[in-house]
Amino acid sequence: MKKDIETRSDIDSLMVSFYRRATGDDVIGFIFTDVAHLDLEAHLPVIGDFWEAILFRSVNYRRRGRNPLQLHGLLNDKVRLLPQHFEMWLEIFRKTVDENFCGETADFLKLRAGAIATRMLEFVSS
Repeated sequence: MKKDIETRSDIDSLMVSFYRRATGDDVIGFIFTDVAHLDLEAHLPVIGDFWEAILFRSVNYRRRGRNPLQLHGLLNDKVRLLPQHFEMWLEIFRKTVDENFCGETADFLKLRAGAIATRMLEFVSS
């Protein structure tokens, strides 16, 4: 039986699974590998801090002084981020959550991911 997301370790495990799938995807993989040249070793702690802040109110991400909208805006300057990119990101994200976890926190994470995808798409489209 799957458990809910309860710890930072759960988030880290989820992010490893998500990025493994996303970087190999035919629709969005190139954004991570060829455009952003994502260094997963460096990125995973940052994205873990981001989701930990959302789920467990950690302040670690805030201390990094990063702005996700601004960062995705810069990425959008390199390659136009389209609705289908955000849709695929969200589909992969939700599927990865569902395959690994279930419960109130997992459901909240998927809800927030949807809101974030919508906000980012609005930002890069404006």
